This record gives sequence, structure tokens and C-alpha cells, in this order.
Amino acid sequence: MKKRSLAALTAALAVVPLLTAGVPGQRAAAAASGADRSPAPVESALLRGVDLDTVTIPELQARMKRGSLTSSELTRAYLGRIRAVDPKINAVLRVSPTALGQAAASDARHRLGRTRGPLDGIPVLLKDNVDTRDMPTTAGSLALAGGPPDRDAELVTRLRAAGAVILGKANMSEWANFRGAKPTSGWSAVGGQTRNPYVLDRNPCGSSSGSAAALAASLAQVAIGTETDGSIVCPAGMNGVVGHKPSLGLVSQAGVVPISAEQDTAGPMARNVVDTALTLSVLGGRGAGDTARLAEAATRPGGLRGKRIGLWRLPSLGSGVDALMTRTAARLRSAGATVVEVTPPYQARLAELEFPALLSEFHRDIDAYLATRQGPRDLAGLIGFNRATPAERTCFAGQELFEMALAAPPTTDPGYRAVRAELKDLSRRSIDETMAAHDLDAIASPANPPAWTTDCARGDNDVIPSSTPAAVAGYPSLSVPAGFVGELPVGILLMAGDRQDARLLSLGAAVEQRLGAWRAPRYLPTTPSGAAGER
Repeated sequence: MKKRSLAALTAALAVVPLLTAGVPGQRAAAAASGADRSPAPVESALLRGVDLDTVTIPELQARMKRGSLTSSELTRAYLGRIRAVDPKINAVLRVSPTALGQAAASDARHRLGRTRGPLDGIPVLLKDNVDTRDMPTTAGSLALAGGPPDRDAELVTRLRAAGAVILGKANMSEWANFRGAKPTSGWSAVGGQTRNPYVLDRNPCGSSSGSAAALAASLAQVAIGTETDGSIVCPAGMNGVVGHKPSLGLVSQAGVVPISAEQDTAGPMARNVVDTALTLSVLGGRGAGDTARLAEAATRPGGLRGKRIGLWRLPSLGSGVDALMTRTAARLRSAGATVVEVTPPYQARLAELEFPALLSEFHRDIDAYLATRQGPRDLAGLIGFNRATPAERTCFAGQELFEMALAAPPTTDPGYRAVRAELKDLSRRSIDETMAAHDLDAIASPANPPAWTTDCARGDNDVIPSSTPAAVAGYPSLSVPAGFVGELPVGILLMAGDRQDARLLSLGAAVEQRLGAWRAPRYLPTTPSGAAGER
């Protein structure tokens, strides 16, 4: 979620941190050195003629059906890349000890013609705030680093039933960036610091940082992230991949470490829109629509001709991003789309109200979750654990948001209820009124600025308002690679009305096809200051 300084928090209560939601020694490897300024050599992404950087799930399934590729081979290839490449970026916390067994079971189903759908045999990484009965789930905190949860999250049950190979867990921003006033995205006490694969001293953004960085480095075919406000779409944009924040309630949050039931959602992340859509079809079950409809939306994208897109420019994200949005709009217009500039209303009021509401909701929801786990049993116990555990303070020391949440009004308070009601009303109106006024198919905006330099002492440098309207409204949003500012990726964020996920994915596939903006990372140790259009 988006962060600002503690002074801003206490003065205006107008923060919107990039939110959502391993054990040391089980990491794939140690940090890469930044001494050499040349690109680091990278393990080959080729597997029996398949380019893991660009292959899609339908292509993989076609190969597995005809017997020219097995899930076991695919899973071993990704495990090999984790061993070889993850030391550069520190994105994968642990791999599942049963991954190869899961792949072998999928191979048996493929031989018998009894596959369970498009994800059967496909390796998936989970963000480490998604409960798994056979691996620890820590939300990045040593407080939860004991035994694993008693049962899988519902979304993991769905993935297993669909035959997906649960490959392992990805690092994340501890407690989904809802602990300190000046957190550093991608850092957790359990996993250390995840790095941006494009430029290693730059930040991966948001709390689904490990999921996005791992995908950029082709360490899994798809990954699961979570978002409260920005933590799927910003990491996706900043790491040059696709991320979909589904409509609220489409994907079950049962068994996912919470911030707020009013905004939290898990969602799919991938290197292309079709894999994102197919993963959503499994995560959401019938609520997401049937697999065929979502697959068709992404694999046969409608043309852009006749589409109307409202561009929310957000020049505060820097001149480089603004110039990229100008070029993007021109390319969409040349494909037949109409692009008009818009400014969704009520944004200042949303920023003023969102954080106080989240404080009350976090206290309620984290207490309920902690009661199901070993370790601290409530928020007060968690605060005490952090005070007594020096390892929780090795990057940043603060837990100001925890302390503010402990003192926040309960969710039964009439004042809180009025705030949440106003948030829901204004956020939905900000999108609905803008789309109606301009007869739009979607609103587009930059998903992120160029990645800032990671700095524990300073914390993040991210006030990114584009994710807030859809996040607070519970509407879907989708980040698709738009291009680069210097060496650093920037995404275009598309948003639309409630339960318009399939239509948004179809439009996103058309935008992806037109822009063709993806390119593999080069793992540069650094880039000259100012060369990336930094703010």
C-alpha cells in the first residue's frame, strides 16, 4: 500500500500505504554483489525449445497434451532457475518439498487424458501471506515463523484441485507494508530484501514484491499476489509483468493474512494477460465466469477500434512517465481507440478517509486471523513481540501503524461506519461518473513511477494515487506493461466497473498486443542517478 511520513499520518491521517500481504537459511541463495556494473550472466530460459520468458499456459498445455513436454520437466526447469537466478533478486523464500511429486501426478493425469483444466501441471508461486498446510506462512514476520497453518487457504485448495503445482512461497513486504510509517517495500524480517530484476539497487514496489520480481525473472509460470491498495498492480508495473486485482469478493480471502475485509483481495500475476485470465478462472471458480470465457477474452482480444479510454495522466509521477503515457495514448489512438483525458473526482477526500478506516479494520481482522495461528494471539501481543525481537528492526524499526490501529475506534463505532460508507460511495462514484460522462470502456493511468533506489533509512518514495479508486471501490484493475523510463519498467493501469473483470482482461489483452512492451530483465547492478526520470 502507499506510504507517507509519520508526520503526514498524524497531521492529516491521509496515508494510503501499497498493501496486502520462510525461514532464514531456506532462501534459494544469498544476495548478489553490486560491484560489477555490467549485466550479470543469467541462466538460460530455454527448455526443449520452449522459451520460459514468453511461453503461455495454452502453449504449455498443447505441448503436454502431445507429449513433447512434461510438468516434471517444466517444474525442474523453474526449480533450476530459482537456484541459479534468485540469488540476484532474493524473491523466493522457499520451494515446496512436494513440488516434483505434484508434477509427477499431473504427468500421470496427462497420460490418461484426465487433466483438470488449464492449470494442471503449471508451477505457481504463492505470496507468503497465503496459508499452506505444508509450508510456513509468515507474512514476512518472525512472529509467524513457527509451524505452518492447520489448513490451506481456500484459493490454494482451488489451485490444488485444478492440478496446479504449488512451487513455493515468494517474499513480501512484511505485514503487507502495514507496520511502520516509513517501510521499505520488498523487505521482511523472514526473507530480507527483494530486488528489482531490471536494476538491482531499485525497489520492487508494494507488498507482492517477491511475486512480481520472481515472475520478471521467469522463476514460475504464474504467481499469486494480494492487494488492499496497490500491492498487486504497482509491483506488476514496476517489474514489467501483468497483475490483476479482481473485483472484491471474486476470490475468497479465507486463509489469507488480512488488512481489511473491505478492500483485501488475492489476485493472479503473470508475464502475459492470458495466463493471468486463466489463473483467475481457477481462483474465482464460478464467480469468475467459466474458464473458456476468460480464456477467450485474453487469447482472442477484441480490437481497440471503437474503444473509448479515459487517460488519467498523473504528471506527479515524473516527466519520464508522462512522456511514456503520451506515447502510449498515441499508439492506442493509431489502433483505432479514442483516448480522452480525465481526472476522476473525489481523490483528495478518498486519501483523507481511507487510512483511518483501514486502521480500525486491521485491528478487527488481524486479531481474528492471529487467533487461528501459533504465536502472538492478537495485535497487542504482536506489538510486544516486535519490541522484544531485534531481528524485526534490522531494516526499519517502526511499528507506528500497529500502534495506531490498536488505538483506533472499533468497527462498531458510528464514526467509523460513516467513514467507510462515504469511502464506498465516493470511490465508486469516482469511477462510475467518469466512465459515464465520457462513455468509456475503461480508465487508464500510470501504474507506477520508475523504481526508486531501495533505502532502509529513508523508506519508500511512493505516493501513487492511481490504484486507490478501484481498490477502495472493490472494482477490478489490471496492470499491463506500457514501456520503460530508462532501464525501468512502467505499467499502464486499467480500471472498470464492478464484476467487469472479463471485459477488462479482454481490453488488457488488446492493449498488451498493441504495446508489445515486455522485455526480459538484464539484472543491472545500478543505473546512473537521474537517468531513469526519477522524481
